[in-house]
Parts: sequence; structure tokens; C-alpha cells
Amino acid sequence: MALQIQFLHPSAIKDLSFSSSLSPHPIHFHPSNSKPPDSQIPSSPSLFTVLAVAVNPPQESPANSPQRLLKELAERKKTAFPRKKIPPKRFILKPPLDDARLTERFLRSPQLSLKSFPLLSSCLPSSKLSNADRTWIDEYLLEAKQALGYPLEPSDSYDDDNPAKQFDTLLYLAFQHPQEGCERTKTRHVRNGHSRLWFLGQYVLEMALAEFFLQRYPRESPGPMRERVYALIGKRFLPKWIKAASLHNLVFPYDDMDKMIRKDREPPVKCVFWALFGAIYLCFGMPEVYRVLFEVFGMDPEDESCQPKLRRQLEDVDHVSVEFEQRQLTWQDVAAYKPPQDALFAHPRLFRACVPPGMHRFRGNIWDYDSRPQVMQVLGYPLQMNDRIPEITEARNIELGLGLQLCFLHPSKYKFEHPRFCLERLEYVGQKIQDLVMAERVLMKHLDAPGKWVQEKHRRLLMNKYCGRYLRDKHLHRFIIYSESVQEKYEHNRRLKNPITSAVQQAIHGLSYTVYGKPDVRRLMFEVFDFEQVQPKAV
Repeated sequence: MALQIQFLHPSAIKDLSFSSSLSPHPIHFHPSNSKPPDSQIPSSPSLFTVLAVAVNPPQESPANSPQRLLKELAERKKTAFPRKKIPPKRFILKPPLDDARLTERFLRSPQLSLKSFPLLSSCLPSSKLSNADRTWIDEYLLEAKQALGYPLEPSDSYDDDNPAKQFDTLLYLAFQHPQEGCERTKTRHVRNGHSRLWFLGQYVLEMALAEFFLQRYPRESPGPMRERVYALIGKRFLPKWIKAASLHNLVFPYDDMDKMIRKDREPPVKCVFWALFGAIYLCFGMPEVYRVLFEVFGMDPEDESCQPKLRRQLEDVDHVSVEFEQRQLTWQDVAAYKPPQDALFAHPRLFRACVPPGMHRFRGNIWDYDSRPQVMQVLGYPLQMNDRIPEITEARNIELGLGLQLCFLHPSKYKFEHPRFCLERLEYVGQKIQDLVMAERVLMKHLDAPGKWVQEKHRRLLMNKYCGRYLRDKHLHRFIIYSESVQEKYEHNRRLKNPITSAVQQAIHGLSYTVYGKPDVRRLMFEVFDFEQVQPKAV
């Protein structure tokens, strides 16, 4: 094909210069003094025409040519071995501190300031609050305390032996969720302090509501209770409670929470909600957790949205304890309850809610004579208690034996005739107290760790396959009471054996908590079963 380009007259472009890469094909010029054919005469005398011929592109090199093979090899290297991006300097790990500087930093940290409250001390910020932190406290803390119903004076005015002295600091940390563009929440002591608080607070909430619903619904199985708990503190419902307490402006000071999408709204609200109850638990204890839940946030366990889904209920013909038969307990009854001085158990009402009175019909059976002494010997029961009346000690040991038998009672044995004669309720409370005790332990052991790392450590220590192994290492799985129809299947099927041994392990912790309290749960977990080993010992 012919290409025709028109240029200005050479006299008009004598001052212009340009360079180009041209093919070796001839280009024919027709200057104005020549006589081209009439069809090629330019319309203007100052223009001239360039004729060029386009040729076919060069043929591709053969398939086996070295140049082509080298080019393909280079392309493949780019795909298979992409160039790694060098991380920016701020992400490169710094050399570790030497022992002297590390020791000095730990000793100056506020986390070692409270010898009488080690758990509270482990949740304090790792360094003193800065001027930016103080500015937030001066501007917003009074609003938070007023919404939660606390006195407005600074908590520094309390005595040193009062854990509430640190409430202002912990309440400040509770609201410091990571915010985009906020440098204050990205500082190390604020970021780690907030994440450690929400790590503890999630287990505090689970434990509080488990105790409450077990006592409020003494005939209900744990399945509906878990649904009730989720309907109150599930992450999709937490923004409603934060707004009901007028705390949403502190969580999102620059955004309208109602106009945010769920994935942007729910994670910060969840972190603040959990951290808030972690701070309340550390400073005021579990009764205050109930007050804030049901008074400040206005949670109603009888609300229609909190009811579990309908399911087929097994008929429960056995009576419950007298204090549960008379009326349905409220959160005030649970929060204000204090066991009498000569009480049999550390948590008498919770024990009665988990161990039905009908268990006394199992006294003197074969398991009671044959297996119970061996189980009590492995667990170190009964513990020495200073009771003024010998009959109290004897009654406690009898009830402890009945509770242990219930811990090993698989649901396949009696559940369909007597729904509460199985380990499910003790397993439910045992799982929650096990989570809380391990969370406290990990926080006190790893003072410098952020919350996400501590949570991963917590999850790995309490994996179900490990909990069942700890029980089997002590050879306690031999005493589980199955129904005759499923005994062969459960004893020889690993996929069925692992969950039931984990359930028995948790039920033992639940019974330990109701009878002797949290210190005995720590003894069982870290002295008898050695829960802190990352891998179970070889059998």
C-alpha cells in the first residue's frame, strides 16, 4: 500500500530538525520545480508530498532459535520467581534488648507496681500514660463514667489496697480500639493494654451469663442457654447495647454508627464491649458485671429476641432444689448472693443448679464403691477444710462423691428418662471457668504480649484434643459410665472418644469450681493435669 504524507515546503521548515529511525526502503520526494502528474499536484504550492511503501513485518524467529528460547526462559522466570519486595525499614526487626535494659524496662513498668493484685497489674499499660492519653481522659472520661453510673471523682483518691484505684486507667484503655488515622491508639502501651483487656473480658462475660442462666433455668439443657447468651452478647447485637448506654459517640467520635456497614461497625464495638467488662471485673468483681449488663445496658433475658428456638423437650420428672422451685431468680439474686459462713460449697446455689437432688439415689452403687475412691485419689480429693462442725465435712464429701459420679455420667445412660442425670450442665460451667482461669494465667505469665498473641496461646493450650489427652494420661477415661448400647462404640472409636473425654475433663473443673472455688480449678489444671504443656506427654 502507498502512504502519502504532506509536509510544508522545504523553505518553511529549514529551521526545524528532527531524527527518526527509518527503514532502508527508498522514499521519493517530488519537489515543487518538478512536474509530477496532474493527479499528484498538491493543493497548495507550499506543500510537498512524501510517498512511502509499507512492507510486511519481519518474520518470527524459528521455534528452535536460541533468541526465542532465551526470551521464553526469561518470561518463565518472571512468573515462577517474582522479585520479592524489600520491606520498608520500619518493618525490619530491631535487635533484641540486652538483659540489663530489658530488666530495667520491666521493673519501671506499671505492670509490676501492684503486688497484691497480680492479674490487675498485668492488664495495666506497660508504660506511663502520655500527655495525649491524659488529654483524652480529661475530655471524655467523665462522660463514660456518667453513662456507666460511676462516681465522677478521679479514682486516684481511693486507697492503695482498693483495686478500683486503677479504674480510670483501665476505663481509658477500654475505649482505645485501633482507629485509622489516630496515632494515639497505635502507641504500644495503649494498643497492647486495650487488646489484653478485651481478651480477658470475653471470658468474663461468658462466665457471668453461664452462672446466671444455670441458676435462672434449673431444668434447661446447655443448648438453649448458649442461644440465650448469643442473643444477648453476640457481636451482631452489641452495637444496640452500646447505643442504649449512650457510649457510641465514644467508640466512633468521628462517624455516625448507624450509617456504617456491619463489617466496619461490629469489630470495634465488640473490642470495646469486651474490654469494658474486663476493666469492670478487675476493679469491682463479678457483681458489678451483672449490674452493668442488666441496669446500664438494659439487657432483658425474658425479651422475645432472647428466647431460644423451639425444640422437643424431654420430660423432667425429678424435682429441683427448693430455692429454684419457688420463683425464677433475677440478676439481683445472683449478683447479691453471698454463701453463709458454714456453707458446704464455695458456690452452693450453682452446685444445686448443676447437681440435681435426685443424685442421692446413686449412693452406694457399684461405681460409688469401686471407681469413686480411685478417681478421688488421682484428683487429690477430698481437700482439707477447716469446718467447725464435723457433720459439714462429711456432708460435703458425700456431695462431692455424687458430683464426681455425675461428671462421668454420659448422656446415653439416663438422659432420656432423667434429663439432668448427665454431665452436660457441669460441662457447661466447667468450660467457662476453664477458659477464664487459663486466660488469667496466660496474662500474668506473658506481661509483654499483645492480646492477639495471648489469645492464640490460650486457644492452643485448650484445644479439645489436648484436654481429652490430659484426662486419658491419668487413665480416668476408664471410669466413664456409658449406656450398654453405645459402650463398645465409644470405647473403640477415637472420633467419639475424644469429645467425651474432653467433656468429662471440663465437667470435673466445673464441679471443682462449685465445691471449692477457683483456686482448686487452678490446682487441677496446672498441678494435676499440667495444662500448660503445649503437646501432651507420650503415653
